Amino acid sequence: MPGWLNRSQLVLAAALLAAGVAQFLSNRLDSYVLSVAMGVGINIILASSLNLINGFTGQFSLGHAGFMAVGAYTAAVLTGKLAPQLQPIFGGHVELLFPFALIVGGLVAAVAGGLVGAPSLRLKGDYLAIVTLGFGEIIKVIFQNVEYVGGAKGLNAIPDYSNLFWVFGTTAITVYTVWALMNSTYGRGFLAVADDEIAAEAMGLNTTRYKMVAFVVGAFFAGIAGGLFAHLNNSINPSGFDFNKSIEIVVMVILGGMGRHTGVILAAILLTVLTELLRQFGDYRMVIYSLLLILLMLTRPQGLLIWPIRKSASRRTT
Repeated sequence: MPGWLNRSQLVLAAALLAAGVAQFLSNRLDSYVLSVAMGVGINIILASSLNLINGFTGQFSLGHAGFMAVGAYTAAVLTGKLAPQLQPIFGGHVELLFPFALIVGGLVAAVAGGLVGAPSLRLKGDYLAIVTLGFGEIIKVIFQNVEYVGGAKGLNAIPDYSNLFWVFGTTAITVYTVWALMNSTYGRGFLAVADDEIAAEAMGLNTTRYKMVAFVVGAFFAGIAGGLFAHLNNSINPSGFDFNKSIEIVVMVILGGMGRHTGVILAAILLTVLTELLRQFGDYRMVIYSLLLILLMLTRPQGLLIWPIRKSASRRTT
């Protein structure tokens, strides 16, 4: 095998191939299955990005839905309200507007992550969780009171640009980015912060900077996931990005195993599909869902996968 075809490139190539196969299958699946499949991809993005913050860096954020909301509203405004003004910029190539909107939504969410991270990342544990929870609720209330984005009624008639290619292509890039970052020399710093922050500072690491980078990168991908979510459902509402949504993402990370790539992906798939399967039980759905979560946590307290993937900063992640 040529030297340039290293492991990292193979992982990226395989991920993008999977996205291409997903797009090939899109014309052979019914609309409901397609919707569930894209929901799985979006939740993998959310869980993987939060895993960078909560799992690998050892922080505890409860505001991931807030970053998702920022990306969703930003992308929806760009492809909806501002589309007539933006289309001439792309020379009539309307298909370029959607990826542009996703990236801008991610960048705005990353800025929001930096703004909430800068004053709060010197906090630890429960205090950080409370601050991020407050941020998520503030974002929801802001969108509820801004009439330009629909206020409490939300935004409707959002173009249905999301498809299997965009969703799973973005999923592949997200998973690959987090994996490559954690397997890089720089990624050792995240693991050092998680394992022992005081020791990491004693060794000369700027732990606040590492936590800030984790927050910004995680918020960026959460914003992109929000943009995909908005263009999948064709409408968004502030109540869809509340505390419960943040908890849903946190549960995926905890169930999959904090700091485990594959486990978190499996948990995102399992919980998304499980939610859909339980819809037939109507009002009892959440009761059954909660009982199954308790059962899973009792039988797999360390996550869905048995073997450990991260134990210390000196061990590579896989």
